[in-house]
Amino acid sequence: MSAVSHQNDPENELSSDNSLIDPRDFRTALGRFATGVTVITAAAADGKPVGLTCNSFASVSLNPPLVLWSLVAFSPSMGVFQNASHFTVNVLGASQRDLAMQFAKPAEDKFAGVTWERGLGDAPVLAGTVASFQCRTAARYYGGDHVIFLGAVESYAYNHAEPLLFARGGFGQFTPGP
Repeated sequence: MSAVSHQNDPENELSSDNSLIDPRDFRTALGRFATGVTVITAAAADGKPVGLTCNSFASVSLNPPLVLWSLVAFSPSMGVFQNASHFTVNVLGASQRDLAMQFAKPAEDKFAGVTWERGLGDAPVLAGTVASFQCRTAARYYGGDHVIFLGAVESYAYNHAEPLLFARGGFGQFTPGP
């Protein structure tokens, strides 16, 4: 199997207009990394719940407990997340593909038919997920075409169900080895 290799110019790596790397091909390469699937939620200023499917979630620190996720800068939900004091990272289980798709598509009410409760800062905590992390928004960083949200974990819960995974443009689940 031959590998595809691409290099960028370090002098211009932070300038999107000068990048030698093709964004579509780069996305294909990133798709080789399997990630968990989450729904990030927050409450708008009027209390309306907002949520979106996200696979850019990662742990940052155990002490203090910090996590991060990123959102494309032109997202219709950006204003809500920029102004929210809290957000919840809801980690989806292997049986929740439909929920991942429901929150991935634009809709008037993404929460239709979804069981949830208000958590810290009124950020929705979805029922039946394999884990949830209720976070205070600690910082925001701008990185290219995304905003990176750093969350200070104030509460969390989990169970032992199988997580939903995403790789190569599709959903799957973990199969443990021997």
